[in-house]
Amino acid sequence: MHMKHSDRDHGPPVVPVRFVLEDPEALTGGERREHELMACEGETLLEVAMDHGINIEHACGGVCACSTCHVYVERGADSLSEATEAEEDRVEEAPGLQRNSRLSCQCIVEGKGPIEVRVPAWNRNAIKEVPH
Repeated sequence: MHMKHSDRDHGPPVVPVRFVLEDPEALTGGERREHELMACEGETLLEVAMDHGINIEHACGGVCACSTCHVYVERGADSLSEATEAEEDRVEEAPGLQRNSRLSCQCIVEGKGPIEVRVPAWNRNAIKEVPH
């Protein structure tokens, strides 16, 4: 399933976000582990990643119906939206749960950052549709 961009207004890309990839080959096809990006207020972390070629898994299309886009917010949690009850329920289903676990599809950039996100190596959907 593909992600649809949110209908929220996005400002200019002014919020620094660093993505640290434990398995960069699986997520980008390259070897670079750290990606320094600029996000717009109103974007989700999943949108930021996907727009820059970081293919975080999102089996439900980014609508908080699974936990495949699970990430760790290492820094800048106060620059992101608060977790909703629905997100908290879903993230509890993710392997490797930690205090800083979030679903990237639900983390809306709201502050000035900087934000640092770690994408775990095991966070890949094992069941994928094969293109025809």
